Amino acid sequence: MRVDTNFFCTVPMPDAGDPSIPATSRRYGNDAVIECYRNLLSWAKTADELGFDTMWLTEHHFQHEGYEVLPNLIQFGQHLAMQTQQLRLGQMFNVVPQWHPLRLAEDFAIADIITGGRMEFGVGRGTVPREAWALGTVVASGDNAMSAEHDRINRQIFEESIEIIKLAWYNERFSYDGKQFTLPPHDVPDRGTLVNDLTLIPKPLRFVDIYQPVTSPETIEYVPRAGHKAIYWLQNADSQKAKWDRYAAIREEIGTPVGPGEDRCLVMNIHVADTREKAIARGGPGHDEFVKFLSPYGRFSSYKNADGSKAAFDFSPTVQDSLDQKIQIVGSIDDAVDILGFWRDLLDLQHVCFFFDYPGLTRDEIAEQMHLVVEEVLPRLGEKVDSRPLASGLEPLL
Repeated sequence: MRVDTNFFCTVPMPDAGDPSIPATSRRYGNDAVIECYRNLLSWAKTADELGFDTMWLTEHHFQHEGYEVLPNLIQFGQHLAMQTQQLRLGQMFNVVPQWHPLRLAEDFAIADIITGGRMEFGVGRGTVPREAWALGTVVASGDNAMSAEHDRINRQIFEESIEIIKLAWYNERFSYDGKQFTLPPHDVPDRGTLVNDLTLIPKPLRFVDIYQPVTSPETIEYVPRAGHKAIYWLQNADSQKAKWDRYAAIREEIGTPVGPGEDRCLVMNIHVADTREKAIARGGPGHDEFVKFLSPYGRFSSYKNADGSKAAFDFSPTVQDSLDQKIQIVGSIDDAVDILGFWRDLLDLQHVCFFFDYPGLTRDEIAEQMHLVVEEVLPRLGEKVDSRPLASGLEPLL
């Protein structure tokens, strides 16, 4: 099984989970942000030593609240690659509408060349209006009642950007004329002539897999047709199974079939101890802070109510809800083995990504979690971390 890890890139937060502190009232300065970066470097080295395949980081901007404080995943991932031996560094996700597509294509290509092919390319459409508007785009979210028009514009920018990135990476010359982008712009003079096409410098030295989160009905249909690998997170079992199987069905329809579990990844939040009580005592506050921060964006709307009905958009699950519905694991090693075994059997799971980065946990506590999963949980499932070999012929530019 391929085993990855994902970090939101959160500052040290000792009072995480305190119900009297609104998520929006938090404010941290540069010292806390830099300490987060030091933690990420330490965790990258631990992940490398333990054999995790890829460490995925999360892009966000202007988050003085301290939950997600890394704005450039490619730049920072390149740095982590230089400090480790085999670990791949991924972006979960580059928020594509907040980038110019050609700058994103260039930046990833040069980082992948420098690291010898150790970068993984993940893409998403974004969730936070504060970021989107300030960086020149729009997004639908719980803050604007999931505006259909903002979602349409955002999706159009995203899909055109992806087309442009692929054209730029794999063609010696390219041009593009869409509703959001015209590249090159018309009538650009250049040394006595007009520019009719562009050439990206540099290009990747390999075919680059693209990873994308799957949630909405439109994205369920888009991701497999675009040839992207699918990422799933925080879904109830019925919803997850339906989306997992729909991906395979579409790939079959378009003539690029996949094997059981292939090209799909499940992200699982996890915090374990030898007993459930110990895990909840230490990991429960982080679970609750994670929920408090993200519930306004509908991240837990796939949960079910006690009567089996669909939860409200802004639902805030308890630790017990998460365990009962097998959507997050804050429990004993036995709990983790049972829940991961359930998902492995249900999905023919071949690729799992563990999210350890609950707010409030220390550098040492998260490192301990990484060890526990690799040394205690996976062996009881008959699994182990299994890093892929790097692409042949690619060497880092050290």
